[in-house]
Amino acid sequence: MTSSQVDKQYDGSEAVGGDAPEEGYERGLGSRQVQMIAIGGAIGVGLFLGAGANIAKAGPSLILMYALAGAIVFFIMRALGELLLYRPVSGSFAEYSREFLGPFFGYFTGWTYWLMWVVTGMAELTAAAIYVHYWFPTIPQWVTALVFLVVLFVANLISVKLFGEIEFWFSMVKVTALLGMIIIGIGVLTFGFSSAGDTAAVSNLWAFDGFFPKGIGSSLMTLQGVMFAYLAVELVGVTAGESEDPEKTLPKAINTLPWRIALFYVGALTVILCVVKWTEFAPNVSPFVAAFAKIGIPAGAGIVNFVVLTAALSSCNSGMYSTGRMLRNLADSGEAPKVFSKLSSTKTPAIGITVSVFFMGIGVVLNYVVPEKAFGYVTSVATAAGIWTWLMILISHILYRRAVDAGRLPASSFPAPGGAKCSWIAVAFLLFVTGLIAYDADSRICLYVMAGWAAVLGISWAILKARNPQVTERREPELEKVG
Repeated sequence: MTSSQVDKQYDGSEAVGGDAPEEGYERGLGSRQVQMIAIGGAIGVGLFLGAGANIAKAGPSLILMYALAGAIVFFIMRALGELLLYRPVSGSFAEYSREFLGPFFGYFTGWTYWLMWVVTGMAELTAAAIYVHYWFPTIPQWVTALVFLVVLFVANLISVKLFGEIEFWFSMVKVTALLGMIIIGIGVLTFGFSSAGDTAAVSNLWAFDGFFPKGIGSSLMTLQGVMFAYLAVELVGVTAGESEDPEKTLPKAINTLPWRIALFYVGALTVILCVVKWTEFAPNVSPFVAAFAKIGIPAGAGIVNFVVLTAALSSCNSGMYSTGRMLRNLADSGEAPKVFSKLSSTKTPAIGITVSVFFMGIGVVLNYVVPEKAFGYVTSVATAAGIWTWLMILISHILYRRAVDAGRLPASSFPAPGGAKCSWIAVAFLLFVTGLIAYDADSRICLYVMAGWAAVLGISWAILKARNPQVTERREPELEKVG
């Protein structure tokens, strides 16, 4: 980094929140859309569908697991926030890995984040098909998954504003419904109305074999599924290059994360586990759908099923958005075919989105071949890829703080509380979760997949280095602005 670059940052000569000319994106995401993208990222199919299986494994103690994981996710997001206000760019995690750990780590992180969203998209398509099956049991899962894939693909090609607007309303539905569920549940507990009123009680949290009915070890084993539920909270970092005013919208979106986790995860699960005893939930049924069916509200279960359907489609929509941007970031760095760097007339990375959607289509095939196992397969792979991404964010943050302390880089306007200490705690936690995945025979397959993925990327990196050595050299970052 040159002294002139540092001077530009300190004297404010570069417009804060202005365009990033080398990226070429339209800054079409307003504050309300970024806020809702952040909220939507924290409310997904991992909560609405995955919580059912985890309740069966851990009982009421699942609430504590969500709270613990939520605290770690907040550490991750504050680390990312500090980096984003140091240098806000689209494709942020890959860029920071490239800057602080070296070109190979940027390459590996970019492609792994792409993989995460591709397989997450498969999971969401699978979940959406399961939800539609609630109303139309005769329609094959793969048909529904294919229809949703095509519709969202077309929407993502049109413009980033349309993506933001769709995500805004998807998130609005999820937030409104969850708040409604919490209020109704509290009403059942307080006034005893509905068919669940006679048995609803706070004591349901410990009355059936205690708060840890399957033991602490079984509760800890649910952390891998719980972490999948939090995947996508980092999506707000990908929006940095297309946000109208990232210096204001990004800190606000990140700082509201604790209350979102407390309300939508911990609060919602606490209420439904008080209203309905944990032994009545089945692994393959959304606990929210089951709770409303138990309460007996007319069409309540159908309404909740519609809400969780929007949650799945929201996440798949986000996946298409982020994969296209990440492929373009890789192409701009010479780490993916140059064709991915092209923008369409509407300033969307259409080619990257198209290729990503093609691979998401594998999820449609899985729904055809193994519909009963498709969700479990892809969520475990997505979790492993997500853990890698989060680790790169945390390690990049640790190295950035060292550079700031040494005076080599300017300080961010949005420093993480606790500095690098909280990042170290989060790193240790993620390594612990990785150990749990390795211990669990059902989810261990994702580590084999990731090992194969690492081998493929290692070989392709060697080929890339042989063909174009300049791509694999560490470059000084172009610092656009500092908050």
